[in-house]
Parts: sequence; C-alpha cells; structure tokens
Amino acid sequence: MDTNRLKTFVDTFWDDAIVPSLVEYIRIPNKSPAYDPQWVEHGYMEDAVTLMETWARRELAAFSGATLEVVRLPGRTPLIFFDVPGDSGDTVLLYGHLDKQPEMKGWAEGLGPWIPVIKDDKLYGRGGADDGYAMYGCFAALHALREQNVPRARCVIMIEACEESGSYDLPYYVDHLIGRIGSPSLVVCLDSGCGDYERLWLTTSLRGIAGGTLTVRVLTEGVHSGSASGIVPSSFRLLRGLLSRIEDEATGAIKLDELYVQIPPQRIEQAKAAAEILGDAVYASYPFAGATRPMASDRGELVLNRTWRPQLAVVAMDGYPVPGDAGNVLLPYSTAKLSIRTPPTLDGHGAEQAIKRALEADPPYGAEVAFRAEGGSSGWHAPPLAPWLAKAVGQASQDAFGKTAAYMGEGGSIPFMGMLGEKFPDTQFVITGVLGPHSNAHGPNEFLHIPTGKRVTMAVAHMIAAHHERPK
Repeated sequence: MDTNRLKTFVDTFWDDAIVPSLVEYIRIPNKSPAYDPQWVEHGYMEDAVTLMETWARRELAAFSGATLEVVRLPGRTPLIFFDVPGDSGDTVLLYGHLDKQPEMKGWAEGLGPWIPVIKDDKLYGRGGADDGYAMYGCFAALHALREQNVPRARCVIMIEACEESGSYDLPYYVDHLIGRIGSPSLVVCLDSGCGDYERLWLTTSLRGIAGGTLTVRVLTEGVHSGSASGIVPSSFRLLRGLLSRIEDEATGAIKLDELYVQIPPQRIEQAKAAAEILGDAVYASYPFAGATRPMASDRGELVLNRTWRPQLAVVAMDGYPVPGDAGNVLLPYSTAKLSIRTPPTLDGHGAEQAIKRALEADPPYGAEVAFRAEGGSSGWHAPPLAPWLAKAVGQASQDAFGKTAAYMGEGGSIPFMGMLGEKFPDTQFVITGVLGPHSNAHGPNEFLHIPTGKRVTMAVAHMIAAHHERPK
C-alpha cells in the first residue's frame, strides 16, 4: 500500500466528507438513556441515527453487496449494523457508539456541548471524539483500501446507542445478531484514548466499575440546626465516616483488599514505558486548580493508579439545597453517588457486594444506611498480540504518525470488549482512539483532534490490510 497516497486520500476524505457531518452530529443533544430517560419522546437519538444512516448509505454504494440495517429490538436503543463483503470469508469487527454524555457545566466562552466549533485543528463539542467519529473513520479506512485495490477480509461495523449508559442493550443485540456477525478474528474498537497525539496508542486493559448510591438518613424531616445539632448526628458526618471505611481520605488508597488484583509484570513495564514517553504530561494534561498536586510523584505509579488500581470518586450529592437557598436546618439525609473504578481482571459484581457489605455493616448511631448498587461491570484485559498484529501495529504507527506505537491501559470502561472477549476467546483486539491530552471526554470543552482522527484512520486501514495477509 502506498502510504503517501493513503495519507492524501484520508486527509481529503476527512475534510470533505467526515468533518461536515460530524459538525451536524455535534448539534444533536442525543444523550445516552441514563441521562435522558425520555430519549424516545425527545427524538434526538433518532436524529443522530438518521444522520449517520443517511451519510453511510451514500458511502456504502461504493461497496458491492454491502448492507446497512438499523436494528431495533423492542424497548431498546437502536443499533446500526453494516456488513461489507471482502476478499475472504474471514471477518473483522469494527465498533463504535453514537450516544453522548450530558452537557456538564464549565464550557469556555463561545463553546458548548451542542455548539460545534473548529479551532486550531480541534472540533469542539460533545461526542465528536467520544465516539461519533468512529463510524466515519471505519468507512474512511475501507474507502482508502478500496481506492488502492488492497484486499481485505469481510468487515462488520456495529455502532450502538447505549455505551455511555453501560451498554446494557448491547448483549441483546449481540445475541440477536450473532449469526450475522460470525466469528471475527480481529476486533477494532475506536472508543479509547491516546497518551499523546504523536503516535498510535493501543489500549491493553480497561477498568471495571462498581457504582451506586449511598444514603444515610437520620430524620424523617429537616429540623432547626440550633435545636437539633448535638443531639441528632449529622447525616453528612456519618456519610463521610462510612466512605472512610473504603477509602483512606489522606492518600486516596482503597482500603478493601477485595478490590485489588495482582498486576501482570508486563503491564507494569508498559506503564513505566508510557510514563517515560509522556513525562510530566501524565498529570500536566489535567486542569489542576491552584497549587493542587497529583496523588503521587512517581509517574509510573500514577499510570498504574489510573489503569490497574481501584479508585473512588464521589460524582454527585443529593439532600442539600444550593448555598443561596440554605437555611439553618439539620438535613434529614445525605446521598452520595459513588463511582468506584475497579481493576481490569476483578469481578464487577463481587466488587459491588464487597462495597455494600463494608458500607452497610454496623450503621453508626443506628442510622438508616443503604448502598444501592447500579450493576457492577467487570473490566477487560487484552490477550497477547499475535506476532503478525504486533508487527502490523508498529508499522501502522510508523506510517501514520512517524513514531513507534505505545501501549497503556485506560481507566475507563467499554463493556463491549469484555463481552466479546468471552464470546470470542481466540480473537485479536485493537483498542485505540483519539481522546488525548485536554480532549476532556465527558467534561466541558471536549474536542476531537482532527489530525489524530486522520492518522488513526490510516493506522486502521494498515491493520485491516495486514490482517488479510497474516499467516493462516
């Protein structure tokens, strides 16, 4: 394959065909069902599906025998399913999602979640990088191979609409479509991150999650704090103490032994190598306030913290008025929503049960304490790369970025990967993405770094081609 010709084609295709459609996609507030329970009535998810379907049907005409179906199971978010015949009966499965996280406060002036803005090679707005670009990137890679008559396997593309809610609809679709999916020997997922924008990054693991809400109730209604304080225990104080059962508030270390696993030596070495490549960017890419410091001084330990060690984040609180509306009232209850990231190889359901036992045992002052789990999700640990794929990854990174590839776990979760790993234990996985420094997925000022999107597309084309030529 002519690399210069590939670059010219991908650059032009992105500029002419992909970016304009992504701009329209960003305008659509198609929040995932967890954040928009009335997603059916609002119709935004349908708008996003229609946008992508219309675009894809035009592009699909170039591939003989290719099919597209918007699959709809009753009561579930839709899924776009593409089947693009190839030059062999083997199958490559490519995956992405089109649902989005909620708005989040704090967008810079002139930016917003549903306001697409292109500035300095970045496309700002919710969902462009996480993960709207995926479908477009898949088609660009297939077009690029076709343009040079490079043979490839059959390619199946699945774009779901429930990933940001935990992909709870996806198992039903996989079971429903398993006969049409076949047995892929290579899975390519474009919903992950990159340590920098200088090379191809492969994700070696994904953490699981054991989330839920912790509620401490001490009264049936609020009462005057001058009358009750000193007699009625503060629900916030009790909640704070309960959290200390699972987290050391001084260090952030999780106290429950049940939430730890033995980290594989190879992943420790890769974490050190990634930290060496990234330098201070391991932590400097985050918008620290004031003189806030990272949780450790060793960069390799920071990488392991966010990829292989359990961590707690309190992501929401309930039971409190905003400060301007607060009276001197001792509040009846405190509720905290907990997001507990768990190691890739830890059982998610077991982790939730361990957390529930620790929080609900022996409630202080006999208060009502309840931890309502939201359905733990296990993580994912990549199988070893086959020699042909390891070589292809290295060559793809050199050709697309001009530098060697890097390997690192990610702190987030992609439930589909664990699901596929169980169903297809002999499959090779390439998990990569465009979410690099400051791209801020799920937060304000999210952006897609367009040059990286183009280079990842080039790399995917290389790997699909190498898959076809691999030793059988």
